Amino acid sequence: MLSTTELERPAMRPAAATKPYALIVEDEPALIELLRYNLVKEGYEVAIASDGEEALLTIEERQPDIVLLDWMLPKLAGIEVARRLRSKASTRNLPIIMLTARAEETDRIRGLDVGADDYMTKPFSMSELTARIRAVMRRIRPALAEDVVVVGDISIDRAAHRVTRNEVEIHLGPTEFRLLDYFIQHPGRVFSREQLLDAVWGSDVYVETRTVDVHIGRLRKALTKAGGEDPIRTVRSAGYALNAG
Repeated sequence: MLSTTELERPAMRPAAATKPYALIVEDEPALIELLRYNLVKEGYEVAIASDGEEALLTIEERQPDIVLLDWMLPKLAGIEVARRLRSKASTRNLPIIMLTARAEETDRIRGLDVGADDYMTKPFSMSELTARIRAVMRRIRPALAEDVVVVGDISIDRAAHRVTRNEVEIHLGPTEFRLLDYFIQHPGRVFSREQLLDAVWGSDVYVETRTVDVHIGRLRKALTKAGGEDPIRTVRSAGYALNAG
């Protein structure tokens, strides 16, 4: 049996921008710890919401890459959380796996119909759950599941920590690499400086927002060193985005 120290230690590591971000929406403390421990082992950054209303607020503040959603929750049922997420354009394609004790076929159909990408009944095997998470992520967010991702003329190899543009190798510092990796996970999407700080530096580290501008400048310089247009777009009063193509 895992000790409390063993369970908590992985969660204390600082989050890296290359990590996918998972939200666990669950109100059973023992299951929360089990899910968190295993997701961290799988390389995820993890957040917790213990009721439906908290889940919606957490997602509004920072959108996760996948949601593990219990059906029976305080304040707002998981099925209603899923329905509301699917009704908004910004979260319409957010991957959702429902976790529930409701094993009837009609419940499974209802959960899938409301927009869940997968549905697992309790008790479940953690190895099966992590396999299903990987399958959903590969299908819906391939940029988070692949070692090599190409957007336009830019290629990033996470395993080799290598970036090329038009087959010319681009040398980036660690922060610029994480910035580019985060942009590539969401091509075309505009991020504010605050969102980039949370994603790349971590929400528990104090860094001035102008630091983002400095590293964006370095990233731009590196990406345009061999010629070509600047692929990073500045959106006045909003932030930055990576052109999708």
